[in-house]
Amino acid sequence: MTLTTARVEAPVEALEVAAYTVPTDAPEADGTLSWTETTIVVVHARGGGERGLGYTYADVSTAKLVQSKLAGVVEGRDALEPQAAWAEMVGQIRNLGRPGITSMAIAAVDQALWDLKARLLGLPLCRLLGMAHDRVPLYGSGGFTSYSLSRLQEQLAGWAERGIPRVKMKIGSAPEDDPARVRAAREAIGPGTELFVDANGAYLRKQALALAARFREEAKVSWLEEPVSSDDLEGLRLLRDRGPAGMSIAAGEYGYDLPYFRRMLEAGAVDVLQADVTRCAGITELLRVDGLCRARAIPLSLHCGPQAHLHPGLALHQLVHLEYFHDHVRIEQLLFDGVVMPREGALFPDLERPGIGLELKRTEAERYAA
Repeated sequence: MTLTTARVEAPVEALEVAAYTVPTDAPEADGTLSWTETTIVVVHARGGGERGLGYTYADVSTAKLVQSKLAGVVEGRDALEPQAAWAEMVGQIRNLGRPGITSMAIAAVDQALWDLKARLLGLPLCRLLGMAHDRVPLYGSGGFTSYSLSRLQEQLAGWAERGIPRVKMKIGSAPEDDPARVRAAREAIGPGTELFVDANGAYLRKQALALAARFREEAKVSWLEEPVSSDDLEGLRLLRDRGPAGMSIAAGEYGYDLPYFRRMLEAGAVDVLQADVTRCAGITELLRVDGLCRARAIPLSLHCGPQAHLHPGLALHQLVHLEYFHDHVRIEQLLFDGVVMPREGALFPDLERPGIGLELKRTEAERYAA
């Protein structure tokens, strides 16, 4: 039997990048930060008559970095070889450093290249990557510390009523108020919905231990995210070892490269690792993070950007769920056609659309051009 290999000759002709800043629908805050707007940097990779799309939530300077450092590396390369382009981009930013906007810039380009490859082959991206699941389970996320109790309860109860079986709220701005806010959240969602809390690194170690015990006893909280700084691996390990039974310690959303995730896992710092495809240098690196988790039998949860995570998330063996984050849900529905809506507490891919299935609404987006 003779095997033949089909090949699409399609060099990457150009990278196009733009940034859009969208105001929040109300002032927002977590345990260590507050904000009133969110910027999304959108990249298109053009080649072979198709356009791949990728994006990251980052400062407008990220768009400049794509233009000045990455476009020249990617343009002219084989559009069917995103991993090779990824390696060249990482090499190009050697003197700039991997953490921060360099990895976020690479993430947007890498997503666009994978999307372009899938479109050239006429496949939904999840089929190209290989599907380990048929859906991506969700948890509703928001519950900002700037919200009144009534708004907090309304938002979280709304997700529960829509069939999303787990919800997350922010804590940490005023630790003395957190137990009452957490109890109010539990009252709103009832006993059948899981309750997650996220301190964004706002607590000290012993303070976090004491509050974790209260959250579990008083409101059956099952997930405590970044109780201390995610850089405090010893502190996270303390919480994981001494925290209440039935409560998972989670962190990892600020991981920009594979060694970061390896160090966190080697320290035994988390029950559940988090990763963000728009920060960790894209799909190419996210797949490797899944491999690290699989080797250690650690669950992997995806952070924010639900539409960006849907297709790669379906390929992750260790996937447990994806954050359905209020801000990013608003922005993705506002700026993109092809957005998939939740059903049965999960996102399901549209297998009739190639790539990630999204198209930028250019006229709408221009209203928010940064």
